Amino acid sequence: MDKPDNKPVLSHVADRRIIIGLCGGIACYKIAHVVSALTQAEAEVTVVMTEAATRFVTPLTFQALSGRPVYSNQWEHVESHDPQHIATAQQADLMMIAPCTMNMLAKLAVGRADDAVSIVVAAMDLNRQPIMVAPSMNAVMYQQPSTQRNIAQLREDGFTIIEPEVGWQACKTEGMGRLPEPATLLTAIDQRLSLLP
Repeated sequence: MDKPDNKPVLSHVADRRIIIGLCGGIACYKIAHVVSALTQAEAEVTVVMTEAATRFVTPLTFQALSGRPVYSNQWEHVESHDPQHIATAQQADLMMIAPCTMNMLAKLAVGRADDAVSIVVAAMDLNRQPIMVAPSMNAVMYQQPSTQRNIAQLREDGFTIIEPEVGWQACKTEGMGRLPEPATLLTAIDQRLSLLP
């Protein structure tokens, strides 16, 4: 985790509507810090989780940190009578998916929308709503040709890729694929929001 003196300055997040999407990976624990920091900086944070992500950190954790309902089922109608993915997507200034698994990269690259995270992505307008993707997985999975093709396709489609780091992984090896620390993710969000009207 980040040291307190490494806390990033968040100058562009206040009053912004940010969606944080989580996929099923052990790095989900890092995103609790991200959601907390964004909320403290007066962003309106909506957390969207795949079913697999809820096995690592509970929706209740993110509801407590954001002060908002967490969306983990594409069939839910949490806050409006509209389909929840449409209502959630239309209101957002930016979305970040972290950790983004190998499976989610593949879904996004081909346009599949069959869970809460991917269906929100499908309802967003990349021309005005940046979507940031932070891949996180075992080094061998990250280096697979299919993963690299999917990342290249997402870049071509207009997604912003937050590169993973080299470091210790849950599989007890060192390699490329580790999710960046919360301060890095927060800085990336703040910098991308600084470019929006």
